[in-house]
Amino acid sequence: MLAVADEVVEQLWTDQVHQHSGVDLILAAGDLPFDYLEFLADALDKPLVFVPGNHDVDLSGYSNVRGLWTKAGLPVRWPGPAGAVNADERVVDVAGLRIAGLGGSIRYNKGPNQWTERQQARRARRVSRLAGWRRLRDGRGVDVLLTHSPPLDCGDEPDAPHRGFACLHGLVSRLRPGLLVHGHIHPHGVPRPDRVLDGVRVVNVVPYKVLDISGARDET
Repeated sequence: MLAVADEVVEQLWTDQVHQHSGVDLILAAGDLPFDYLEFLADALDKPLVFVPGNHDVDLSGYSNVRGLWTKAGLPVRWPGPAGAVNADERVVDVAGLRIAGLGGSIRYNKGPNQWTERQQARRARRVSRLAGWRRLRDGRGVDVLLTHSPPLDCGDEPDAPHRGFACLHGLVSRLRPGLLVHGHIHPHGVPRPDRVLDGVRVVNVVPYKVLDISGARDET
């Protein structure tokens, strides 16, 4: 899979993206221009699953019924990336993988997609319930937990906007995903090593990484 977050890679916004044509799925962990994401999906002709970051527009409250987008019962234009699957606070099955999503960052001002620890914990419990119902129905667990922010003290930063969520520790423990993919923390030229949380590999994908869900391959 091709995982992207936070920083546009100019080479990927050209025909050079076709060097990654072998991927089966594009994951976006937030804070990227939606037309960039649309280009990646169109150029590679692969499904795109994303969660919003704290610099993305508010995508809450939108519903899609048979291709018609509505908000508060009124027809509207979907402001998110065309054709993409918003996994925020959801569990979705795409390209043979089960993906649980939780977007946004810790609240540090009045912008969209920001949550207090208590609010995010409530959203995390909903994701856990949805994953549990899916597992009861078909016996399958979550393959990837896709978040914008990292877990607290697991690849985050000490400044207020980049502090991780403590509730992700419990969510990882309950879901036992094969992989946790996040963004939000910019490398700024310093390599960000993978972390391990309760036996689960935690990967910062800013600006992009090509990942194999089995963990057998990891290349930038």
